[in-house]
Amino acid sequence: MSATDGADGAAAGPARSVRELLFGLPMLAGELPGFDPGAAPEEPFPLFLEWFAEAVARGVREPHAMSLATIDAEGCPDLRVVALRDATAEGWTFATDAGSPKARQLAGQPQAAIGFHWREQGRQIRARGPVVRADAATAAADFLDRLPGSRAASLVGHQSEALTDPAALPHAFAAALARIEADPTTVAPDHALFTVRPVSVEFWQGVPGRGHIRVRYSAPRADGPWTRELLWP
Repeated sequence: MSATDGADGAAAGPARSVRELLFGLPMLAGELPGFDPGAAPEEPFPLFLEWFAEAVARGVREPHAMSLATIDAEGCPDLRVVALRDATAEGWTFATDAGSPKARQLAGQPQAAIGFHWREQGRQIRARGPVVRADAATAAADFLDRLPGSRAASLVGHQSEALTDPAALPHAFAAALARIEADPTTVAPDHALFTVRPVSVEFWQGVPGRGHIRVRYSAPRADGPWTRELLWP
């Protein structure tokens, strides 16, 4: 079978460029929720809570998936998706290993940007601001609030290190899970909790065939007060 044959032996079509594949892809398809920017609250968190609750109620897949951007020692941005652990008027909280690249980057440059994309609703939320690390007791409580499998994965450690022997991973996970089962109060010593305290938050509502709606909240510092403005698309 040649490299151009399909699984059933039929000839595959010619390779297409990314630009060709992009052409004609639908955007903002389906019925999207409305958004009246004039009725937006004076501060961003109540609107985030409203949108997040609506995303959960409408079955948006993994609405807690949050993009996190940090800056490394050379000034180069780094991006990954993390799980939202909590959100309050103070900011958005996530967890990681204290030795992970993002934790080390935040130690050197305690600023970050976050983003949510809820495709099914044509909505995006992005924020940026300083990042603060929680104390050890708060981090421990967050760790113990996790499911056993998640706690075991954190106990394994070595986040982002090279895995030279793939067989070592299941063995390390099994050992960590056994440790959790033997002592449910076990806490990973390097479990760290961080909160992005926003100085800028933007809400984006897509509108098919029309101008998208953008509302930005800004504060000169992380403890407010907030100003709100409508932006051009």
